[in-house]
Amino acid sequence: MKWGIHKVGRVSWWEPFQSLSATVVIAVFVVTFVVQAFQIPSESMENTLLIGDYLLVDKLHFGRDGFWERVLPYRKVKRGDIIVFHYPVHPSEHFVKRVVAIPGDRIRLVNRRVYVNGAAVSEPYVHYFRPHDQFRDEFPRLDMGFVQGLSGAWLMQMKKLIEDNQLIVPEGHYFVMGDNRDDSLDSRYWGFVPQRNIVGRPLLIYWSMRDPDPRPSDGGLRPYTAGDKLYRFLYTMSHIVQITRWDRTLRLVQ
Repeated sequence: MKWGIHKVGRVSWWEPFQSLSATVVIAVFVVTFVVQAFQIPSESMENTLLIGDYLLVDKLHFGRDGFWERVLPYRKVKRGDIIVFHYPVHPSEHFVKRVVAIPGDRIRLVNRRVYVNGAAVSEPYVHYFRPHDQFRDEFPRLDMGFVQGLSGAWLMQMKKLIEDNQLIVPEGHYFVMGDNRDDSLDSRYWGFVPQRNIVGRPLLIYWSMRDPDPRPSDGGLRPYTAGDKLYRFLYTMSHIVQITRWDRTLRLVQ
């Protein structure tokens, strides 16, 4: 009887490198074209999105001109969609807001109520907590004096786009606002979001955490030092179970 001997081939030095390279390429593709992670840094979308929410943003959802639009099942941006986009004033920054009006729409706010093309819009997700403001809640207004946060360039552009006290949204642009209407720097203050600035839509809150704020109180405000940041990191890691908002983690964004 002959006993077979199975020869084990030697692994080439470049095969692990090849496997690692493939993994990196796939990861880069996913981050570039499919999803991207973002953190919510402000209260402008409360109570839909909270400070400390960590999002996965779907970058394939909305169509763009070019090759990808022809081969993938994109859909157009609709009223009510939440979008992540490059802030038109400083494109290196990312903002997240809700689309209120699309190209061709006529929009106005009367006593905080949004009207699009003459019809009142139902917005159960909107949050108010401040007193009434003549500019913020009665939009568009051109008879105001100084308005904090209002862009002068946008004010000049807005004058050309108002008819019958309604703002007309031009082609290729969107009017967006935060769900926290009293505390949102949005299209009322700096203008429209161009289609090309849209990154995608928030898909999932993959983690959410309360602010641990572990610094000792000294009765005043001061910037975080390097030591503060290290202490904050260590505190967060050691209290991760306690500061995690478990009821928001792995929640779909709507």
